[in-house]
Amino acid sequence: MANFSRSLSDRYFDDYEVGVDVTYGSEVVSEADVLRFAGEFDPQAIHLDPEAAAVGPFGGLIASGWHTAALMMRVFASYFLNDAASLASPGVDELRWIRPVRPGDVLSVRFEVLESRLSRSKPDRGIVRTRITTMNDRHEPVMTLIAMNMLRVRPNA
Repeated sequence: MANFSRSLSDRYFDDYEVGVDVTYGSEVVSEADVLRFAGEFDPQAIHLDPEAAAVGPFGGLIASGWHTAALMMRVFASYFLNDAASLASPGVDELRWIRPVRPGDVLSVRFEVLESRLSRSKPDRGIVRTRITTMNDRHEPVMTLIAMNMLRVRPNA
């Protein structure tokens, strides 16, 4: 497992080399947060009503997949991307929710750099493709996706 050679505050496109494989985070999923998120963004009974969820297809309350994605994004933005270098994202591919996330789960996120290439039209930046696997505290994958990010090249010293 290859790690970054520089700290987050000094990380630019040049540091996101193919083979970097790191895991960060310990996001606790509370029942209150599951209910709050569902109430605002995904008001389905499996996310919002513990009694209805108990007799539903998952046998209990589960977090919205979008809640899981938001928790992953907090880890992504806090530990993987440098604010000074991160420019934007043209999107994600292959988003999958593999197993339910339940209140009490603690999530961590694995980032594997798959591709890193300079932009042909703008040499001050590059594109990084990263496989992202969000896992519960039993090390079971709960969500996967491939992210694309545009990052600045390290400025000349």
